[in-house]
Amino acid sequence: MFSDTRDFIEALHAAGDLHEIEKEVHWDLELGAVSRLACEKDGPALWFKRITDYPAGITAFVNPMATWRRVAVAFGLPPDASLKEIYAEYEKREGQLIAPVTVAGGPCKEMIRRGADIDLYDFPAPMLHDGDGGRYLGTWDMAVCRDPETNWVNWGMYRFMVYDSLHLTGFPRPTSHLGKVFQDHYVAKNRPMPMALVIGADPISHFTASATYHIGGEEAALAGGLRGAPVELVRCETNDLLVPAHSEIIVECDVLPDCAGLEGPYGEYPGYRTGEMGNGIFCRVSAVTHRKNPILTVDATGYRDDSSTITALTGAIAIKRRLERHGIPVMDVNVPREGAVHLAVIAVKYGGKQMSREILETLTSRRALLSKIFLVEPDVDVYDIGKVLHAFSTKCHPAHGIHVVHYEGRANTLTPCYSQGERALQKGATALYDCTWPGEWSREWEVPVQATFDSIFSDSTKEKVLANWKSYGFKD
Repeated sequence: MFSDTRDFIEALHAAGDLHEIEKEVHWDLELGAVSRLACEKDGPALWFKRITDYPAGITAFVNPMATWRRVAVAFGLPPDASLKEIYAEYEKREGQLIAPVTVAGGPCKEMIRRGADIDLYDFPAPMLHDGDGGRYLGTWDMAVCRDPETNWVNWGMYRFMVYDSLHLTGFPRPTSHLGKVFQDHYVAKNRPMPMALVIGADPISHFTASATYHIGGEEAALAGGLRGAPVELVRCETNDLLVPAHSEIIVECDVLPDCAGLEGPYGEYPGYRTGEMGNGIFCRVSAVTHRKNPILTVDATGYRDDSSTITALTGAIAIKRRLERHGIPVMDVNVPREGAVHLAVIAVKYGGKQMSREILETLTSRRALLSKIFLVEPDVDVYDIGKVLHAFSTKCHPAHGIHVVHYEGRANTLTPCYSQGERALQKGATALYDCTWPGEWSREWEVPVQATFDSIFSDSTKEKVLANWKSYGFKD
């Protein structure tokens, strides 16, 4: 496993998944445009070595885990591991928590800035998209906060914009874990919340910060389990929070309970810029520590960004676990990369109207990030979108097979199809497309036989064809 971003960069270079750009690139839109196009072409991660207005040695590493190849490398798997293998590896490691260890110091303490030495513009925060509200320092980041009553420490990945040289504004949703801790324990008591914004930790720590994990769950222990080794943590300079010691940059701050700062709009992970500039949480920086020649890690968000892989994977496993806890006979779940974390494919032992309603209620009771669900039977490979689309086209009844639940106060406000009014009220809906055969149909007489090699031929015919496949002149 990798102890830091630099180890991961070397591994991606060895795997052929890193492109180093030596030509000077401007932080204002050019860096974002290059990164966006590379993402949409499923290109490698990018390492920008020379950034306009910044000295040599201050660089930016963009889209660390935006492809499944790079996720596989981060997990120590072969780069060409299948999606199913990656999901299985995550499930295997997920329950093997390893607690972090506290160390006295680390590379993130090589440079320590306080007071007049702090200037957030010393880091090449890019203007990523045309029309963004400002320069975003926090995209591939990790926000660390603590519940003061239970001492639960949460890691989360949220966007943070540079407000001025000493302040950040951010957009954690009210239903997010950070939003809940802030509202329940700090705003309610009118006191600032200590926070640390971590940039450039090891790839698995960032993975867990973006993971769909339960309230009260320690992401640091999850990261240790996924890495197979404990994460080394070091104490901040101006608060008691612990942060990964091998990080590139740590921004220590207080989130003010009685202030808001204008933030956004921003080209987000659904692949659209939605909304206008609005009130974000307001963070007053108290210290910045960083490595010499720090590497700014960046997620050039949009269509096919890092969330399309890491959030999709952990979200799928979280959905599966939640359905299992509620007694749903779930077999497999996939959140397809192309669905921008708005779509899930769920395979169950059996479907039907009642099953569809139970799944909808279970997945929208607290917060509803998904707007569409495909429900399929075990014979449909949830990782094969072509087969999923075929099941949807042929098995989902256009009048009886579509089930919808409406809600208010818990919708995903970044869903592009919602109106401004719906976003303000967090009002939305989730539709489930039942692509299973009705339970009352006879499997022998009423369910059509699928016209595929596996289904419509006898075992003897299939064995003969497979045995003679190469003699027919086929190579594979």
